[in-house]
Amino acid sequence: MSNYIKSEDTFKELIASDTPVIIKFEADWCPDCKRMDYFMPDVEAQFKELPIYTIDKDEFPEIASDNVVMGIPSLLVFQNNEKLGHLHSANAKTPDEVTDFLKKNFN
Repeated sequence: MSNYIKSEDTFKELIASDTPVIIKFEADWCPDCKRMDYFMPDVEAQFKELPIYTIDKDEFPEIASDNVVMGIPSLLVFQNNEKLGHLHSANAKTPDEVTDFLKKNFN
């Protein structure tokens, strides 16, 4: 499973990367986030080359707000401090939706 981001500095460092990174926004209380946790290992196995990290929206509300994360779970793609993709929570409910998003952004 993905690595947890525990500081704003780590988040800033990750999104500044020359290579794309995926950040999953979630929260402990979120049932859709827990459901996503069940299928994400299979999805991640298909995209081993992609670094995927997780951040708790409630622990870092400013980061979520700055990146227009209105619902969770949401997957955001960053590279060189730029948000390249955003899979909103309404479209992140199945393995196929997540896989299609990743294929579209990384193939």
